[in-house]
Amino acid sequence: MSVLRSYLSGSWQEGGGEGAPLRDAVTGEEVARISTAGLDRAAALEYGRRVGGPALRELTFHQRAALLKALASHLREHREELYALSARTGATLGDSKVDVDGGFGTLFAYSSKGRREMPNDTVYVDGAVEPLGKGGTFVAQHVCTPLHGVAVQINAFNFPVWGPLEKLAPAFLAGMPSLIKPAEQTAFLTARLVELIVESGILPEGSVQLLAGEAGDLLDHLTEQDVVAFTGSADTAARLRAHPVVVRRSVRFNAEADSLNCSVLGPDAAPGTPEFDLYVKQLVAEMTVKAGQKCTAIRRALVPADRMEDVAEAVRARLARVTVGNPANLDVRMGALATLEQREEVRRSLKGLLDAGTVVFGDPARVDVVDADAERGAFLSPVLLRADDPARAEPHEIEAFGPVSTLIPYRDAAHAVELAARGRGSLAGSVVSADADFVRTVVLGAAPWHGRLLVLNGADAKESTGHGSPLPMLVHGGPGRAGGGEELGGVRGVLHHMQRTAVQADPVMLTAVTGRWVPGAGRTVTADHPFRRHLEDLRVGDTVVAGPRRVTLEDVEHFAEFTGDTFYAHMDEEAAAANPFFDGRVAHGYLVLSFAAGLFVDPDPGPVLANYGLENLRFLTPVYPGDEMTATLTAKQLIPREGAEHGEVRWDVDVTNQKGESVAKYDLLTLVAKRP
Repeated sequence: MSVLRSYLSGSWQEGGGEGAPLRDAVTGEEVARISTAGLDRAAALEYGRRVGGPALRELTFHQRAALLKALASHLREHREELYALSARTGATLGDSKVDVDGGFGTLFAYSSKGRREMPNDTVYVDGAVEPLGKGGTFVAQHVCTPLHGVAVQINAFNFPVWGPLEKLAPAFLAGMPSLIKPAEQTAFLTARLVELIVESGILPEGSVQLLAGEAGDLLDHLTEQDVVAFTGSADTAARLRAHPVVVRRSVRFNAEADSLNCSVLGPDAAPGTPEFDLYVKQLVAEMTVKAGQKCTAIRRALVPADRMEDVAEAVRARLARVTVGNPANLDVRMGALATLEQREEVRRSLKGLLDAGTVVFGDPARVDVVDADAERGAFLSPVLLRADDPARAEPHEIEAFGPVSTLIPYRDAAHAVELAARGRGSLAGSVVSADADFVRTVVLGAAPWHGRLLVLNGADAKESTGHGSPLPMLVHGGPGRAGGGEELGGVRGVLHHMQRTAVQADPVMLTAVTGRWVPGAGRTVTADHPFRRHLEDLRVGDTVVAGPRRVTLEDVEHFAEFTGDTFYAHMDEEAAAANPFFDGRVAHGYLVLSFAAGLFVDPDPGPVLANYGLENLRFLTPVYPGDEMTATLTAKQLIPREGAEHGEVRWDVDVTNQKGESVAKYDLLTLVAKRP
């Protein structure tokens, strides 16, 4: 049997020696061998910094996003192959889709985030311009730039496809190369995934590497510019976080660790209600999907004390219908654990849990299986426990990382919050209830101990993604035992791989650094109207000044009659004068916007294709009948769209009165054509 190859420093390399065997979780047959003996980890990290990093940093966020989309599309063509290989990890087809398709979906999601929420540039501007002086000549802006290191992934065995891809996507979009170190038990699936990535030729060389085996001295060679993203046990996370190099060089370390997640059934959820049925269904799903080998699975089922019998009976009946066995059999609903060693680890944990509880369903020592050998394969029965004394420590401290959950009674909402907190930090929790007061109490009380909370009831059940499903746009992590980190979270995950720097300068220099026009940087009033220019011909700072236009009382009354907006401040002189903000009747804010558009717009067909919105609108000074308005429109940011015949232009609009006072400020967004 061949040794899995690693992809390091631009080539496929095999570790020395015979290697350790990797076995099929269902049959026990050897799938491959694994070894990293003799592989140069220091050289691999340096290769990523020297080759992968510069290649990625040359690309804009939009270009990187396009590559992620292309990669996701390419990998999706090979999903059947990955499903088949995933079955050898003990996963059913449903489990494999969660892992494989979930990974592809994360790539697609980050591609979309990159194109829609980030600029077509290599620098990300974070937040608003901060004025630092009264005269406007000294300002500041936070900017984010890619770290000049490698994003080192240390992944868990339970999601060999989604795990590496959910870390790769934000790092790649940020402009950082990744070195993937999969867990050994299921590394054969991750290795094939990386083979498909490398064979595609889509990503720049050096942007993805694979270390298929032990980490060895990998962390010894980290620098201040590298990032470590770890998924696994809390004990291992603590050990890695304390590594001397990580500590001495302040290496960014993000941990996502196993946690004792809870799900709370509301007291309103009696048998026969949609919420009761949803709770039971969700609990069984979280116990059996991936054979319970999920860091987000429900380990503690918190139930009103007077509902314990009802829930126990309903869950028992549903678990009795779960068929365990060979994932190749379409009747099987739960496959095997990843390894025989993992099964023994779960059994050891169960012994500790049984000190505080009793078995409601399942036999930890035996299980009937379909189309498989229960001893050669890593099979285990789903096990539901019951701990009638919620004060016992074991259910709140011992995690059996498999198809195991414990029913625990609570008295009231405050008690449920107290029990939830005894997990000392969780990745995910859920509250199943239609009682808004109960939900608010539990969510706000439990939130400090959780990275994500799902409220599930009859109103959102059809669209809910479930208790245990991390989503690319939401943070995945949690405090305390859960690791104290955050992954994903949309752009938040990208910025974790970038350095946020406060840049202090005059407006001209800050405009040059950020590529965005800053008030005070000066404007270029062009001979031709900026709306007559194609995207490539526009420059940041191009400006049109239009006006003045006098606002009359007739304008105000006509606008009120035409739109139906007859608010007293526009129509009643006495009432308006009594308003502390006005000295009499005022023009409608949207009349001001409409007149401003009439001033600066160029009416003839041209490169401007559409106005698709405005942002940051503020009405600053009332406009009274007789005031004269002038509109100043300045190109603030140019955003070409990759592969499109148009781009976006953000315009700064400043509407002033005859005294030079700003009456309205906002950003206008337009779609502008590129040259044919």
